[in-house]
Amino acid sequence: MNPPYTFDQLVAIMRRLRAPGGCPWDAEQTHESLTRYLLEETYEVIEAIDEKDPRHLKEELGDLLLQPVFHAAIAEESGNFSINDVIHTLCDKLIRRHPHVFGDLEIKDSNAQIENWEKIKQLEKGAERPSALSGVPDHLPALLKAHKISEKASRVGFDWEHADQVFAKVIEELHEFEEAWAGGNPTRMEDELGDLLFAISNLGRFLHLNPEEALRKTICRFQKRFSYVEAELLRQGVPMQNATLEEMDLLWEKAKSAERESKL
Repeated sequence: MNPPYTFDQLVAIMRRLRAPGGCPWDAEQTHESLTRYLLEETYEVIEAIDEKDPRHLKEELGDLLLQPVFHAAIAEESGNFSINDVIHTLCDKLIRRHPHVFGDLEIKDSNAQIENWEKIKQLEKGAERPSALSGVPDHLPALLKAHKISEKASRVGFDWEHADQVFAKVIEELHEFEEAWAGGNPTRMEDELGDLLFAISNLGRFLHLNPEEALRKTICRFQKRFSYVEAELLRQGVPMQNATLEEMDLLWEKAKSAERESKL
């Protein structure tokens, strides 16, 4: 059995792939062309975490690790920075933003750490981020971005005091969406649907629930239940398009029951 590879060997392999006589596909890649893979690998890591499969997670973390190594190799060829520069910048940031670990500062809990982290970030960025809402990436999924935006607003006191107030806001926005729907104006319907989704995201954030994660898990459950309905109808010899809604609802409830039993 070969000894374990080291991080330096990984970097050397990446350089060899990019070098003349290496891999044509790897050599053609740019920061921009790799963007889709960075996103895909991130979601595959999340999927492996959901599966609670350590072997799968190990593999997917490796695929994700390849991305910064790849980007750093491209940057190094242009004389911008190397992977060692990336690591140095990260270590410096971690030490600087954890003065309660590497310095004399004392904090009482994780909430205090988050607050102190944000203060340090603000001092670092200074004029680069004049707004309390600055620093949220434009390309985040919309629900996650809504969560981040409202989280930043809450840190400067722009927030509800009680969960009941947020619930009331969700109900208010739902009624306004119903009114827009009744009026038949597509533009207003879109506006009110956005307001409703933002209010729901805010409620999730207020209750310490990530709306992006909640929706992702709901989609996963929907897919599993739908597949169960498809499989059961196929077993019965009934094409799904010929099944009645009542038949599909019955199988859907069976899928939900089986799901609940598996969690007991």
